[in-house]
Amino acid sequence: MGTKLSNLLITKEITINSLMNKKLAVDAYNQLYQYLSTIRQSDGSPLKNSKGKITSHISGLFFRTVNLMEKGIKLAFIYDGVAPDLKKKEKDRRRAIKEEAVKLYEKATKDQDIESMNKYAKRTSRLTSEMIEESKELLSALGIPHFTAPSEGEAQAAYMVKKGEFYGIISQDTDSLLFGATRVIKNLTISKKKRFPGSPAYKKNEPEIINLKDNLNNLGIDIEQLIALSMLVGTDFNIGGIKGIGPKKGITLIKEYKNNFEELFKEVKWNEYFDYPWTDVYYTIKNMPVQEEYSLKWNPPNINKVKEILVDKFEFSENRIESTIKKINISQSQKGLGDFF
Repeated sequence: MGTKLSNLLITKEITINSLMNKKLAVDAYNQLYQYLSTIRQSDGSPLKNSKGKITSHISGLFFRTVNLMEKGIKLAFIYDGVAPDLKKKEKDRRRAIKEEAVKLYEKATKDQDIESMNKYAKRTSRLTSEMIEESKELLSALGIPHFTAPSEGEAQAAYMVKKGEFYGIISQDTDSLLFGATRVIKNLTISKKKRFPGSPAYKKNEPEIINLKDNLNNLGIDIEQLIALSMLVGTDFNIGGIKGIGPKKGITLIKEYKNNFEELFKEVKWNEYFDYPWTDVYYTIKNMPVQEEYSLKWNPPNINKVKEILVDKFEFSENRIESTIKKINISQSQKGLGDFF
């Protein structure tokens, strides 16, 4: 899901070491998309093996996950289940963007415009069912539990965090705040540097934490009002929000109408922008289905299985895989298997 509330939120830079020995839920789809769009060659094309099989998602998943395991961080990956009916329009919009990006990429390739190839190639990323199963197979080999939510993965992850079973959610999106996630951690599993738009210069991508309670207090609103605010500026369930209303104007309206949402959405003329009532979106977010009972078990990594997947299937360098796996073994031996598992 996507909202435009980032400019209103206060964040705090943290270090990976500050998360040592904590349990974190991972928004699996969000992370896999990040790997697919960022781990690419200079012309924008994804990494592939000799058979033409895309490996970007697996490369990111393995190397960046092991980096966190080395720090003693216990991860559980939460996958999306069945998307809400209201999300169909957003999925259609994303599909159209990808189709247009494919055309632009093909033109850039014909013109040998490397910069444009890189730009448009990233927008063509598609997370296939095969890639999803490949990621789950690797996670199982690494001993990391994964779970498929009834609906939105970030809602399930938020539920687990609210229960206190996990410290926070790893995601580049802040949408899980709407589901009540107490902490969202960004920039933890992505590149440490990020290019400024339209410039060859880079900036540091330091890990950040967003605390829900701190932000609600700072904005002077409650979680229900945060949902309504997100609807004003736009979510995946009401694309674009209300014309002319950005985050700052939105928060002003929320404070004026408080929890009188019926009058609020009447005032902003909701019905002129959407052919379904505001309540459909509000309660889709507020009452997103979650699985209340589940079992997550961490196991020792199956080193032979990891090598079978990465070396035999994806053609990764055996030496590099072995040296990376050693990081896990060294980390476990330093603190004892009992502490990790």
